[in-house]
Parts: sequence; structure tokens; C-alpha cells
Amino acid sequence: SLASGVVKGALAWTVLESLQKKMGATRNGKSLSGSENLIIEVDEDKIRCKQYSWYFAPIYLLFWVGLFFAVIYPLFQALPTGIKIPEEADKPGQFVAERAQEILLQISRLGPRVVGDVDNEVTVVNLLLAEIEKVRQVLRDDVYEMEVEVQRASGSYLIKGLTNHYQGVQNVIVRLSTKSSNSTSYLLVNSHYDTKPGSPGAGDDAAMVVVMLEVLRLVAVSGDPFLHPIIFLFNGAEEQPMQGSHGFITQHRWAANCKALLNLDSAGAGGRDLLFQGGPNHPWLMEHYRNSAPHPFATTTAEEMFEAGIIPSDTDFRIFRDFGVVPGLDMAGVYNGFVYHTKFDRYAVISLDSLQNSGDNLLALVWSISNAEEMYDTEAHAAGHAVFFDFIGLFFVHYQESTSLALNLFFSFGAILLVCISLWRMSRVTGQTMGTYAGVFGLLFLLALAGALLAVAFPLLMATFYDWGNRTLTYFSNSWLVIGLYICPSVIGLVLPMTLYLTHTKCNKIPHTYYLHIVGHANCVLLAILCLGATALKYRSAYLFLISLIFYVAALIINLLTRLHCRGYLWSLVLIVFQIIPFIYHAYLFHMFILILIPMTGRFGVSTNPDILIGALCGFGTILALSFAAPLINVFRRPNCMLGGLALVMFIFCMIAVSDVGFPYRPKTNVMRADFMQVHRKFFEYNGSISHEDSGYYFHLGDRNKEAPLRDHMNLTNLVRLGEDCDSELMCGIPCYRYCSAREHALWLAREEPVELPYPTVLEFLSKTVLSGGYQVRYEFRLTGPPNMGLFFKPLDGVKLLRWTFAPAMLDNPATYRPPLEVMLTYGIDNTPIEFFVELSKDDGNFNEPVFEMGVSGHYVSPHDKRDALSLEFLATLPDFAFSMEWPSSYERHIF
Repeated sequence: SLASGVVKGALAWTVLESLQKKMGATRNGKSLSGSENLIIEVDEDKIRCKQYSWYFAPIYLLFWVGLFFAVIYPLFQALPTGIKIPEEADKPGQFVAERAQEILLQISRLGPRVVGDVDNEVTVVNLLLAEIEKVRQVLRDDVYEMEVEVQRASGSYLIKGLTNHYQGVQNVIVRLSTKSSNSTSYLLVNSHYDTKPGSPGAGDDAAMVVVMLEVLRLVAVSGDPFLHPIIFLFNGAEEQPMQGSHGFITQHRWAANCKALLNLDSAGAGGRDLLFQGGPNHPWLMEHYRNSAPHPFATTTAEEMFEAGIIPSDTDFRIFRDFGVVPGLDMAGVYNGFVYHTKFDRYAVISLDSLQNSGDNLLALVWSISNAEEMYDTEAHAAGHAVFFDFIGLFFVHYQESTSLALNLFFSFGAILLVCISLWRMSRVTGQTMGTYAGVFGLLFLLALAGALLAVAFPLLMATFYDWGNRTLTYFSNSWLVIGLYICPSVIGLVLPMTLYLTHTKCNKIPHTYYLHIVGHANCVLLAILCLGATALKYRSAYLFLISLIFYVAALIINLLTRLHCRGYLWSLVLIVFQIIPFIYHAYLFHMFILILIPMTGRFGVSTNPDILIGALCGFGTILALSFAAPLINVFRRPNCMLGGLALVMFIFCMIAVSDVGFPYRPKTNVMRADFMQVHRKFFEYNGSISHEDSGYYFHLGDRNKEAPLRDHMNLTNLVRLGEDCDSELMCGIPCYRYCSAREHALWLAREEPVELPYPTVLEFLSKTVLSGGYQVRYEFRLTGPPNMGLFFKPLDGVKLLRWTFAPAMLDNPATYRPPLEVMLTYGIDNTPIEFFVELSKDDGNFNEPVFEMGVSGHYVSPHDKRDALSLEFLATLPDFAFSMEWPSSYERHIF
């Protein structure tokens, strides 16, 4: 209706012009043309008013800074007050954070809980069963039925380039149902209690485990019926990766009934839980999140970043989605990722308030989805992807992808139409031709494009220069440095082309206020094009451009209807007011991404410059938050001085960054990740003889700074890069663990004394059988050793690996998975020796010569596995600002 009013106003303007021509208006007794009559309709002095005094410009910029710290920052940090046990009587039915916190303390005190270790397979399982028994004792058994069991699962599957084979991993499972219910559709709630080696795992993921326990208790004592049974899956093998969830969803008798999922994980410790994956193709789940979650925190953009592999993590959600086709919501704690997978992920870093936040959301979602009518037939409600986001934690917005398409097209083309109407009106007011304004718009559009490119290019240049100077991650411990290092350069780049042009252009035909207004139009059309492009590429994050367009269009409509175009710079006040909401949202969103990703840059690996990502984020965030607000510094005189001021701020921050303040790491809070293994290696030849045997330390460093920060504290004199050995040795001759794609960057520090292993890893060659036809052969083996082992296979020339004991997916896709092939072996409570076979074919059928190479690794990751004295002495030299996930390991290369 507003757009219709604008069009009607434009038509009325045309009619007025026609009447004036017929009436022959005059100025000083002379007849005037229609366009001149239009000039009379407005006060030209009001159009060509002077810019405001320069000293208001800093106040204007500080307004946006103040808005961030007054609104965005406190709302981002806001958490509900944790409820304590004495308050429970006054708050019936509400999540009690203190009870969950008490159980968290018990679990955290156990220390690291790795698969196969007694603490994970026995101690914590008994603890969980004891807590569940406490729930059974208060269960409303007149209303509910509760079944409890410990699952032991074995299986094999392909994930991320390796075959994951497991045996005897455990899950603690509770099924809670209403006696009056006959529904066969179950709600699955999942978290994991195992941890990475060396980490107590309070945040990842014991906090979610205790939240589930308290939610289970609250539902069990409430007496309120619900339609669909609830499965509480306490998963004992997520870090391996995701073996527990695979074992449940592919083997358990209740798995086929699970129709919706609430997955709880963490990439940090404490804070709010981010909903970063949903569905897929089940937007009804978002409706339940909107209606029930009291503390919304979500964005589609995080989902697309996760799917693109930008986030170096994964969750059980992948397994439930891919192997069980169970739609759901994936939520994770994202605050304080610096302690993630380190020994500092302790009870003390999980606040009572953060547990309350998680518990409130989970309890509300469990009640909502367990009573959802959609659960009876979820496939009937599969309606495509959803666009979803929260607005600074106050409310949640979601809509379907089809709606997104309509909104993006309507507002993008509508914005372009309104810009055309505005330009036409300006031409009529000033008496200039539409062609003049079209030419000016075209030029300013190119300058807007240049500004957007510079807004990204300047931070990327800063990131590149700092990398060349070996100064990456200067913001790692002091994230506020990002303001001067990347945000200020981005703002300068955004407004520099426009400001230079406007300060050196004579405004004879077109007044300065119109030039500045057209600058906004140019940015509007640029964002509309980006929105259309993102929509065409099926990026649901196009909603980010949509938000900016909606509020610019609203301001433009008001300015057109009220004729504030013709009142100097008054139109800019309307624009500023309407930019507050998009600024708040975009600044909030990119503040979140920066706080999430800065800790993650410490584990991006040595080959990636993480500053590039942080710089790019700052650039895109600046474009979205300030495209319309920043150019308005040209409302004030001497705008170049403001750019100079921003450059001065940038220079000061650069000087701080190269000082000791910019050293990336701090003890306990912001640690460097310097993982290494104490390795004993043996290289066996075809005849069984040992051609080489040695020991050393195999380093896997987490970030771009490599080993440089360690050299002043540790004796790394003979440290060498193993890249040169990767062509000649199977797997570079190292026992790489899990994902071995970065093995070319591995470092090796030899030591003279052999590493003493807790106990041996033993490969037994059982048999060799040439199969019928004479061109295929079968080898059988038995392997014993620690709960975490690995196998690597490399057929020699003319040989193909046809079949093996493990999941066949890698062998079925030889074009995708090329040798060497990796198999990860894990056992939990069942330590039975692993027997396996491989079958191969050879072109010439001669199996009396070498056929394939096989590497065998053993990883003694348990905290109870003893490190030898020399390894402990070397580990003691590790500086206090570094953390090492370390363990003894063995590696043997065999040729058969």
C-alpha cells in the first residue's frame, strides 16, 4: 500500500506539472516552463543547504559505537538467573540448575573419559545409572513407564574419508512414556559423556548430560501426560567420532521409532546454546522452537557455514540425519571455545546461569515436541528448508524457503523500483534531465561497488601483511584488537570512494544533499543485486540482505511521501532511525561469529591463515551493518578528517598488536594447541626383517604460528618437517590419528632412547589363501592392543583391494577414495582381539612377491596409560601458555 501511494504521488506530480504548463505560471512577469514551475514548488535554499559542522561527525560515529555497547553487548551476554534447590518449591516445574550443577561436579571430577578406558566404560556409566535410579524412585508410576538399558554396539561405517570400525561401545538409554499413550513415534534427546584425551569435558559435553538428567527428572515427577514417548540417549562414544550415535540409530530396537531429534553438544563451555542446524526439510520443528524456547539463539547463516566446512567440528546430528533420516534441531554451546578439548574445560567454567539457559530451552522443547501432532506423521510435514534467526535473543523468526524466495524477489525489485521513482522525482525538482541523474547514479553505483570491495579488501590486506610478518592471531587473547585491525580498515574502505568523490565534486546542477541521497540508492541497488544473486544460488543467508533492504525501503517510502527529499538533510534523520534495527541485528550476528570463530582459529591448522577469515567476517559485517549509515559522515563538513581519525585508530591498534599485548596466548584461558605423540616406530620388510626402528615425538600443531612460540621454551633443535617422507613412506611413516589429511605438515623430533609403551600392539598374520581363479588372494589377521588403533592399506602397482572386513563404502568408490586407505579401530567395554581379512587382486596373479603395504598404529590415550620418564621430562618443558593433547603411540609398517 505504501508503494502504491508513492506511485500515486508521482502521478499527481505529473498532473500538477501539466496544469502548470496550461496555466502559464510566471516569475518576475515572465512565462516559465513546467520544470521551472516545479523548482518554484520547493525552496531551493532548503535543497542546497550547507553541511553540518565537522565536530558533530565524531558524535555521529560514537552513536553507533555506543549503540553496540549499550544494547548489543549486554543482550548477547544475557543469561537467565540459575534456580537453586531451595527455590524449587516456589518455582514448580521449572528447571533447577543447581541440581544439574551438583551432578556436573561429580562427572568432572572423574577427569578425562575416553572410549575404552575404565572411567568411560564403567565409572561414569554407573554414575549415570545411579542418577537415573534416583529419578525412578520419584517417578509418577501411575502416569509413566520408564525403561533403562545399557546398549553395547559394534559396527563399521564411512565418515570423512576414513572407515570407522568399533566394537563394544556403550550407550545409556532411557525410554519414558505415558501409560495412556499408544504412539509409536518417539522423540530422541541426545548428548555424550565421553571426552577427548586430556580433557575433563565439563562443557563438551557433561553440561548437556546433566541438563538431560534434570529434564528427565522434571518430566518424570510432573504427572503431566504427553503424546509421544521420549528417548534420552546418553551417548558413550561421540569423540571417536560419533560411534555411539551410529550404534544406536543403526542397531537399537527403538531407533526406527525415533521421528524427531534434539541434539545437544558444545564447542565451548558455558554461555548460550546456538541452534545452528535444523531439519532438514522439516520447518515444523522451527515452529516449535519459536513457540516454546524461552531463550532463542539461532541463525541460518551458522547452518550454511557449518555445512560449508568453515567450522572445524562435527556432531551426532550428522549420523542421525544420514543413517537414520531423523529430522531434528542441533544445538551447541559456543561460548569460550578457548577451553574446548583442553584440560581447562572444567567444572569452574560452567556457570549456573548457563545451565539454566540450556535447561529452560530443552525442557520447553521436550514438552512441546513430545506433544506435537506432527510427530504422528513427520513426512507429511516435510516442506523444505527453513530460514531462521533470533533478534538479539528477544524473539525468534522463521519462514519456509519458498516464502524466502517471494520476500527476496519482492523487496529487491521493489527497492530498485523505488530508487527509480526517487531519481525521477529529483530530476523534476531540480529541472535536470533523467539522463543526468541516471549518469550520476551509474557513477555512484560503481563507487558503491568499489567501496564494498575495499571494505573486504582492506581487512584482507591487513591479514596478509600480518601473516607475512609472522604476526597472525594477535587478537587471540584480546579480541578487541579486531576493532582497529580489521573493522576500522573496513569502514575506511566502505566510505573512501564516495567521500573522495563528494568532496571533489562541484554540486552546481545537482545539490550535495541529492548526491548523498543517491549514494544510499546506489548501496540499496547493490544490496538488492546481492540478495537476488544469493537467492539464485539458493543461499538462505540472503535474508541478511533482505533485512537491510526492508528498512531502507521503509525509510525511502516515508521520505518520498513526506517530501523530505526537498528539505535539505532532513531525509537522513529518517534513514538513521530506520538503520538502527538492521545495525543492531548485523552487529549482533557478526559479533557472535567473531567470538565463536576466534577460539576456533587456534585449531585451523598450520596451512591456513585464520586472519583471512576474521578479516573477511569483519568486512562483510561492516557492509551489512553500515552500508547506509557510514556514508552519512558526508552530511558533515571535512569528512576526510573522520577517515583520517579512523586511520589513526587503526595505526594505534597496529602498534599495540605488534607489542607484547599482541602475543596470542595466555596461560589457562587462551592456550596454544601443541598436540604430540611419543612414538616408537618399526619398519618391517617383506621377509619379516626390521629395516629401521626409532623413536621420537610426532607433533600436530593447531595454528598458523607453528612451532615458533615454543622454541624459546623447548629444545626443538632437530625438529624436521615430514613432508619429504610422505612420497616414500606409507602415511609419511607416522601414526596419524583419525583425519590424516594434514600429515604433510607433521613435525618429527627424534630421540635416542626408545619410547617405552605401556603394553604392545600386536599384529598376528594368520593365513594367506589364493582364491579360485588364481588372480585373487585373501589375507587374515588378528590385532590386539589399546582401545584406539589404526590400519593403513596401500596396494602396490598392479594390485587392487577388493574386499575387507570393514564397511565397504571406500572400496565401492575407488575414484573418490584412493590409497592409502585409513581404518580407525576402537573398542569400548569389549576388548576381544579384532580379527579381519583383506582380499586383493593382482594382474599377473603372482602372489609370491610384495602385494601391499599395511601400517598399524596403537594409541594409548587413556590417562591411566603410563608415559615414560623422558617423555614426562620433555612434556614439563612445555610453556604454560600451551596445552598438549598427548599420548604414547606405536607405528609398524608391514609389507605382505
